[in-house]
Amino acid sequence: MATNSAAICSWTDRRRYWWLVSLAMPMLPLAGLAAWLAGGGEAWLWLTGVVLYGVVPLADHLLGEDASNPPEALVPELEQDRWYRWLTWATVPVVWLTVAVAAWAAVEGGLSLFGWLGLALSAGWASGAGINVGHELGHKKGALEVWLGRLALAPSCYGHFIVEHVRGHHRDVATPEDPASSRLGENYYCFMTREIPGAFRRAWELERERLAAQGRSPWHPANHNLQAWALSVVFWGPLLAWLGPALLPFLLVQAAFAYSLLSAANYVEHYGLKRLRRADGRYERCAPRHSWNSNHVVSNLLLYQLQRHSDHHAWPARRYQSLRHFDEAPQLPTGYYGMFLLAMVPPLWRRVMDAKVLAHAEGCEARINRG
Repeated sequence: MATNSAAICSWTDRRRYWWLVSLAMPMLPLAGLAAWLAGGGEAWLWLTGVVLYGVVPLADHLLGEDASNPPEALVPELEQDRWYRWLTWATVPVVWLTVAVAAWAAVEGGLSLFGWLGLALSAGWASGAGINVGHELGHKKGALEVWLGRLALAPSCYGHFIVEHVRGHHRDVATPEDPASSRLGENYYCFMTREIPGAFRRAWELERERLAAQGRSPWHPANHNLQAWALSVVFWGPLLAWLGPALLPFLLVQAAFAYSLLSAANYVEHYGLKRLRRADGRYERCAPRHSWNSNHVVSNLLLYQLQRHSDHHAWPARRYQSLRHFDEAPQLPTGYYGMFLLAMVPPLWRRVMDAKVLAHAEGCEARINRG
């Protein structure tokens, strides 16, 4: 017991300062812009995509996985350490700055279609980073962090995500009723056309029901979706007034790409997994086995450990730095960016993942989400 206590007392988070990588990730488009402004050519505006879809999957393969967990006795102290939350808070202005600078360059930079598209997609990756940190902050109880989460979602115009995800997806996850849980055999492109409108409808219905219970219209200013969407107007309104209607195509392309990234994450996270329905008609409680998990080091550092999704769904209140690996959780063959690439080629995706779903179900058809 003494040895174990000594080991707990001596434990330190080896990744404490490596989490700065998550903060730096939405700055990648700025690095590409700087290289372009320095005369490096428009190919530099594609830097973000090359890093995330080229370098990161390779680094995940080379550096492998880390399945270690923090000692549970130290988790309360770890979660109270403000360093970790300051990193997520700081990500919000970084995302705003990156997307705003990219918007200026897209309109004023005299770019070819090749350069403009690279810049718009790079801004979409930055907005996607905003969705990721909005996910982390939106789960917290304090009003400050929830509002910061809404601010993080403003550039992507996806402010309803917090309502939809926290009160909808977490309730219905790994069931056929959840538009954000992909089904066995469903390809990424079909899933996206079901998930994005489904998320919007569910967010609106959840707020309509909440406000109706208070005797209020869904159009009341207390509607959390309306509040979040208003922040998108606050972000994009001044930019549109400054840069004019030529900014609109850029706004739409980067937002649509950010949506596609969120859909890719949702597609990967629960593909084919289903909770059992109990005798009373309700589904069993969500457990680590109902979400795909990844311990790949590099992509976890880039995503505030979003890939430890099994623990996140089983215990949604835990902060990213204390999320755990569970042996019962099904494991992805690589990190999210590699999985996103795989999802873009449905035959390859099914060749890799369908067998994993069937193996994880262990012959129990009721554990497979076929829709």
